[in-house]
Amino acid sequence: HHVGVGVMNSKNKPPLTAAERRHVSAIKEMPCVVCDSVGPSEAHEPEQGMWFIAMPLCPECHRGAHGWHGDRQRWKLRKMTELAAINETLRRMA
Repeated sequence: HHVGVGVMNSKNKPPLTAAERRHVSAIKEMPCVVCDSVGPSEAHEPEQGMWFIAMPLCPECHRGAHGWHGDRQRWKLRKMTELAAINETLRRMA
């Protein structure tokens, strides 16, 4: 689940609310929470529709062969879990 340049909506996903859009826009401006690559980032939702705990990921850490939707090697090398990434995202926003 990701938001790149535009918001990607699948047919079975409700459109983002105004508050979700604002939050996702802020997330996408952040550096990648896994490797710190400079933004813009993609917003990864841990579960469909959970935009308020989305995290910023670069394309490689998100959709790359070694990213979240791949073998997750980039995450394993940095000892990063999805929960830790959510926590770090929220810490950086505070």
